[in-house]
Amino acid sequence: MRLHKFISRAGVASRRKAEVMISEGRVTVNSEIIKNMGMTIDPEIDNVAVDGKPIGILPIKWVKVNKPKGFLTTAKDDRGRPVLYDLLPNDMRSLRYVGRLDYLTEGLLILTNDGDAANRLQHPRYGIEREYEVAVEQEVSEMVLERLRAGVVLEDGLARPSTVEIDHNKDNSLKNLRLVLKEGRNREVRRLMAAVGCSIAHLKRTRFGPIELGWLKVGHYEMLTPDEIEPLTNCSSLV
Repeated sequence: MRLHKFISRAGVASRRKAEVMISEGRVTVNSEIIKNMGMTIDPEIDNVAVDGKPIGILPIKWVKVNKPKGFLTTAKDDRGRPVLYDLLPNDMRSLRYVGRLDYLTEGLLILTNDGDAANRLQHPRYGIEREYEVAVEQEVSEMVLERLRAGVVLEDGLARPSTVEIDHNKDNSLKNLRLVLKEGRNREVRRLMAAVGCSIAHLKRTRFGPIELGWLKVGHYEMLTPDEIEPLTNCSSLV
Protein backbone atom coordinates (compact mmCIF):
# COMPACT_ATOMS: atom_id res chain seq x y z
CA MET A 1 0.00 0.00 0.00
CA ARG A 2 1.23 3.51 -0.80
CA LEU A 3 2.38 5.33 2.31
CA HIS A 4 0.06 8.35 1.85
CA LYS A 5 -2.93 6.00 1.42
CA PHE A 6 -1.97 4.15 4.60
CA ILE A 7 -1.89 7.43 6.55
CA SER A 8 -5.31 8.33 5.17
CA ARG A 9 -6.74 4.89 6.00
CA ALA A 10 -5.41 5.33 9.53
CA GLY A 11 -7.69 8.36 9.89
CA VAL A 12 -4.80 10.78 10.43
CA ALA A 13 -5.32 13.02 7.40
CA SER A 14 -6.53 13.09 3.82
CA ARG A 15 -4.17 11.72 1.17
CA ARG A 16 -3.22 15.23 0.10
CA LYS A 17 -2.40 16.28 3.66
CA ALA A 18 -0.55 13.01 4.18
CA GLU A 19 1.70 13.90 1.25
CA VAL A 20 2.47 17.24 2.92
CA MET A 21 3.30 15.45 6.17
CA ILE A 22 5.67 13.15 4.31
CA SER A 23 7.38 16.06 2.54
CA GLU A 24 7.86 17.80 5.90
CA GLY A 25 9.67 14.78 7.31
CA ARG A 26 6.99 14.05 9.90
CA VAL A 27 6.52 10.41 8.86
CA THR A 28 8.75 7.49 9.73
CA VAL A 29 8.70 3.89 8.54
CA ASN A 30 10.54 1.46 10.78
CA SER A 31 12.05 4.48 12.61
CA GLU A 32 13.44 5.95 9.36
CA ILE A 33 12.23 9.39 8.18
CA ILE A 34 10.62 9.06 4.76
CA LYS A 35 10.24 11.81 2.16
CA ASN A 36 9.47 9.61 -0.85
CA MET A 37 5.84 10.20 -1.84
CA GLY A 38 5.61 7.01 -3.83
CA MET A 39 6.92 4.68 -1.14
CA THR A 40 5.05 1.41 -0.75
CA ILE A 41 4.76 -0.31 2.62
CA ASP A 42 3.42 -3.60 3.92
CA PRO A 43 0.80 -2.75 6.59
CA GLU A 44 1.29 -6.19 8.15
CA ILE A 45 5.04 -5.76 8.66
CA ASP A 46 6.12 -2.11 8.57
CA ASN A 47 5.80 0.22 11.55
CA VAL A 48 4.58 3.68 10.59
CA ALA A 49 4.54 6.74 12.83
CA VAL A 50 3.45 10.35 12.34
CA ASP A 51 5.12 12.94 14.59
CA GLY A 52 6.51 10.04 16.59
CA LYS A 53 3.11 8.46 17.24
CA PRO A 54 2.54 4.94 15.84
CA ILE A 55 -0.49 4.60 13.57
CA GLY A 56 -2.43 1.71 12.11
CA ILE A 57 -5.24 1.12 9.66
CA LEU A 58 -8.70 1.55 11.09
CA PRO A 59 -11.43 -0.95 10.23
CA ILE A 60 -13.60 0.21 7.33
CA LYS A 61 -16.84 1.79 8.49
CA TRP A 62 -19.95 2.85 6.59
CA VAL A 63 -22.67 4.88 8.29
CA LYS A 64 -25.85 6.56 7.13
CA VAL A 65 -27.18 9.70 8.80
CA ASN A 66 -30.48 11.52 8.51
CA LYS A 67 -29.18 15.10 8.51
CA PRO A 68 -31.61 17.64 9.97
CA LYS A 69 -32.38 20.97 8.37
CA GLY A 70 -30.13 23.65 9.85
CA PHE A 71 -26.97 21.52 10.04
CA LEU A 72 -23.88 22.09 7.91
CA THR A 73 -22.22 19.25 6.04
CA THR A 74 -18.77 20.05 7.38
CA ALA A 75 -16.51 19.20 10.31
CA LYS A 76 -16.67 22.60 12.01
CA ASP A 77 -18.10 26.08 11.54
CA ASP A 78 -16.43 29.36 12.53
CA ARG A 79 -19.84 30.86 13.28
CA GLY A 80 -20.75 28.11 15.74
CA ARG A 81 -23.61 26.65 13.73
CA PRO A 82 -24.49 22.95 14.18
CA VAL A 83 -22.53 20.57 11.94
CA LEU A 84 -23.05 17.01 10.77
CA TYR A 85 -20.44 15.58 13.14
CA ASP A 86 -22.33 16.91 16.15
CA LEU A 87 -24.71 14.00 15.50
CA LEU A 88 -21.97 11.36 15.68
CA PRO A 89 -19.81 9.89 18.46
CA ASN A 90 -16.19 11.03 18.68
CA ASP A 91 -14.83 7.84 17.13
CA MET A 92 -16.72 8.63 13.92
CA ARG A 93 -15.42 12.17 13.45
CA SER A 94 -12.74 10.91 11.05
CA LEU A 95 -15.34 9.49 8.66
CA ARG A 96 -15.74 11.30 5.36
CA TYR A 97 -19.12 12.28 3.96
CA VAL A 98 -19.98 11.14 0.44
CA GLY A 99 -21.44 14.24 -1.18
CA ARG A 100 -22.97 17.18 0.63
CA LEU A 101 -26.39 18.44 1.57
CA ASP A 102 -26.86 22.17 1.96
CA TYR A 103 -27.77 23.89 5.23
CA LEU A 104 -31.54 23.85 4.64
CA THR A 105 -31.77 20.34 3.15
CA GLU A 106 -32.35 17.27 5.27
CA GLY A 107 -32.04 13.60 4.57
CA LEU A 108 -29.61 10.88 3.69
CA LEU A 109 -25.86 11.27 3.99
CA ILE A 110 -23.40 8.38 3.80
CA LEU A 111 -20.08 8.52 5.63
CA THR A 112 -17.07 6.21 5.39
CA ASN A 113 -13.33 5.97 5.91
CA ASP A 114 -12.94 4.08 2.61
CA GLY A 115 -11.59 7.02 0.63
CA ASP A 116 -11.27 5.19 -2.69
CA ALA A 117 -14.88 4.06 -2.65
CA ALA A 118 -16.04 7.53 -1.57
CA ASN A 119 -14.24 9.13 -4.51
CA ARG A 120 -15.76 6.68 -6.98
CA LEU A 121 -19.29 7.17 -5.64
CA GLN A 122 -19.00 10.94 -6.17
CA HIS A 123 -17.36 10.80 -9.60
CA PRO A 124 -19.71 11.86 -12.44
CA ARG A 125 -18.54 8.99 -14.68
CA TYR A 126 -20.46 6.47 -12.56
CA GLY A 127 -23.72 8.43 -12.55
CA ILE A 128 -24.81 7.25 -9.10
CA GLU A 129 -28.47 8.14 -8.55
CA ARG A 130 -29.55 10.61 -5.88
CA GLU A 131 -33.27 10.68 -5.14
CA TYR A 132 -34.98 13.72 -3.61
CA GLU A 133 -38.38 14.48 -2.18
CA VAL A 134 -39.23 18.07 -3.13
CA ALA A 135 -42.16 20.00 -1.69
CA VAL A 136 -42.97 23.21 -3.57
CA GLU A 137 -45.38 25.99 -2.75
CA GLN A 138 -46.89 26.42 -6.22
CA GLU A 139 -49.11 24.19 -8.31
CA VAL A 140 -46.85 22.33 -10.75
CA SER A 141 -48.17 22.29 -14.30
CA GLU A 142 -47.51 19.59 -16.85
CA MET A 143 -45.45 22.16 -18.75
CA VAL A 144 -43.13 22.56 -15.75
CA LEU A 145 -42.78 18.80 -15.47
CA GLU A 146 -41.89 18.54 -19.14
CA ARG A 147 -39.29 21.30 -18.81
CA LEU A 148 -37.66 19.43 -15.96
CA ARG A 149 -37.69 16.17 -17.91
CA ALA A 150 -36.18 17.85 -20.96
CA GLY A 151 -33.44 19.41 -18.88
CA VAL A 152 -32.65 22.98 -17.88
CA VAL A 153 -29.47 24.84 -18.68
CA LEU A 154 -27.90 26.19 -15.49
CA GLU A 155 -24.76 28.32 -15.14
CA ASP A 156 -22.64 25.17 -14.90
CA GLY A 157 -24.31 23.25 -17.71
CA LEU A 158 -27.40 21.20 -18.50
CA ALA A 159 -29.23 19.63 -15.57
CA ARG A 160 -31.58 16.82 -16.54
CA PRO A 161 -33.19 14.61 -13.89
CA SER A 162 -33.57 10.98 -14.92
CA THR A 163 -36.92 10.87 -13.10
CA VAL A 164 -39.48 13.63 -12.54
CA GLU A 165 -42.87 12.69 -11.15
CA ILE A 166 -45.58 13.83 -8.80
CA ASP A 167 -45.51 12.05 -5.45
CA HIS A 168 -49.14 11.05 -5.01
CA ASN A 169 -48.45 9.48 -1.62
CA LYS A 170 -48.29 12.88 0.03
CA ASP A 171 -51.48 14.56 1.23
CA ASN A 172 -51.00 18.15 2.34
CA SER A 173 -51.16 21.72 1.08
CA LEU A 174 -47.84 21.48 -0.77
CA LYS A 175 -47.12 19.92 -4.14
CA ASN A 176 -44.64 17.07 -3.79
CA LEU A 177 -42.28 15.87 -6.49
CA ARG A 178 -39.82 13.03 -6.71
CA LEU A 179 -36.61 13.86 -8.57
CA VAL A 180 -33.72 11.55 -9.38
CA LEU A 181 -30.42 13.03 -10.52
CA LYS A 182 -27.11 11.38 -11.37
CA GLU A 183 -24.78 14.23 -10.45
CA GLY A 184 -23.83 15.86 -7.19
CA ARG A 185 -23.52 19.47 -8.29
CA ASN A 186 -23.75 22.22 -5.68
CA ARG A 187 -27.39 23.03 -4.80
CA GLU A 188 -28.46 21.45 -8.10
CA VAL A 189 -32.05 20.66 -7.09
CA ARG A 190 -32.64 24.15 -5.69
CA ARG A 191 -31.19 25.85 -8.76
CA LEU A 192 -33.13 23.55 -11.08
CA MET A 193 -36.45 24.27 -9.39
CA ALA A 194 -35.78 28.02 -9.26
CA ALA A 195 -35.08 27.97 -13.01
CA VAL A 196 -38.61 26.66 -13.68
CA GLY A 197 -40.20 29.15 -11.28
CA CYS A 198 -40.82 26.89 -8.29
CA SER A 199 -40.08 27.83 -4.66
CA ILE A 200 -38.95 24.92 -2.52
CA ALA A 201 -40.65 24.66 0.87
CA HIS A 202 -38.91 21.45 1.91
CA LEU A 203 -36.14 19.34 0.38
CA LYS A 204 -35.02 15.90 1.51
CA ARG A 205 -32.67 13.33 -0.02
CA THR A 206 -34.21 9.90 0.37
CA ARG A 207 -31.76 7.70 -1.53
CA PHE A 208 -28.12 7.61 -2.63
CA GLY A 209 -27.43 4.76 -5.05
CA PRO A 210 -28.85 1.60 -3.45
CA ILE A 211 -28.96 3.09 0.07
CA GLU A 212 -32.36 4.37 1.19
CA LEU A 213 -33.12 6.68 4.09
CA GLY A 214 -35.96 4.40 5.14
CA TRP A 215 -37.37 4.93 8.62
CA LEU A 216 -34.19 6.43 10.08
CA LYS A 217 -35.25 9.30 12.34
CA VAL A 218 -34.05 12.85 11.74
CA GLY A 219 -30.76 13.45 13.56
CA HIS A 220 -30.03 9.73 13.99
CA TYR A 221 -27.48 7.42 12.38
CA GLU A 222 -26.99 3.70 11.85
CA MET A 223 -24.23 1.43 10.57
CA LEU A 224 -24.67 -0.07 7.12
CA THR A 225 -24.90 -3.83 6.81
CA PRO A 226 -22.40 -5.91 4.79
CA ASP A 227 -25.06 -6.43 2.11
CA GLU A 228 -25.54 -2.66 1.82
CA ILE A 229 -21.79 -1.98 1.74
CA GLU A 230 -20.89 -4.47 -0.99
CA PRO A 231 -22.39 -2.55 -3.97
CA LEU A 232 -20.98 0.75 -2.67
CA THR A 233 -17.47 -0.64 -3.01
CA ASN A 234 -18.18 -1.82 -6.56
CA CYS A 235 -19.59 1.19 -8.39
CA SER A 236 -19.76 -0.64 -11.73
CA SER A 237 -22.55 -2.77 -10.29
CA LEU A 238 -24.63 0.37 -9.68
CA VAL A 239 -24.51 1.73 -13.24
